[in-house]
Amino acid sequence: MAEELKASEKFSAPHAVLANFAPLGVLGKSAGGAPIYGRRFAGTGKRILFIGGVHGNETEGIAATQGFFDEFAAADKKPQHGSELFFIPVLNPDGFLNASRHNANGVDLNRNMPTRDWLKNEPGEKYYSGPAAASESESQLLLQILDDFKPEFILSLHSWKPMFNVNGPAHAYARKMRSALPYEITEDIGYPTPGSLGTYAGFEREIPTITFEIERGLPLADVYRTVRGALLAVL
Repeated sequence: MAEELKASEKFSAPHAVLANFAPLGVLGKSAGGAPIYGRRFAGTGKRILFIGGVHGNETEGIAATQGFFDEFAAADKKPQHGSELFFIPVLNPDGFLNASRHNANGVDLNRNMPTRDWLKNEPGEKYYSGPAAASESESQLLLQILDDFKPEFILSLHSWKPMFNVNGPAHAYARKMRSALPYEITEDIGYPTPGSLGTYAGFEREIPTITFEIERGLPLADVYRTVRGALLAVL
């Protein structure tokens, strides 16, 4: 079972934060009907999928995507590596707007991917995986993007103990990130994660994937400044 840490700081106006991403365009709708914003930015380098807000109450990841958006995406710019970037700042807007890990159906989206080890459990559980694998509209959208975009690297922002959780052949990316931010690199987050993106993409399909666990409880005003160098090392 995952160790409980201090709570993430909440945004004072989450609806305004979400609406700020609207210039990216709408990719789809959440289970609760909220827009999922995102955009594919053209480039000649590696195809990178950059995701935040899988768990809506892990606001550190959304503070990081907000900072990235304000610096780059809002001005239709990208970092200097020339990557082809698919940017989804908040995959789970239901959870973000309701300060919840889950979407409007009470599902943990990072347990809903159709992995070989997907496990059905009971509604109301913290890690409720849904009535079936890939049952949720957010998961279906993500699967479609994986099929169409075919990323060569995936970076997914969460918050817990500070670490770069490596899924699949992603150690080289993790080392680049650690050169800017001295977080632990590990393949083992410390508890099972059936139905997770890291398992689906990283371990089962060998797409280099990093679950970037930003320090839980870091003041939101400090998040982007803290993680910016690690992000720009790989994006």
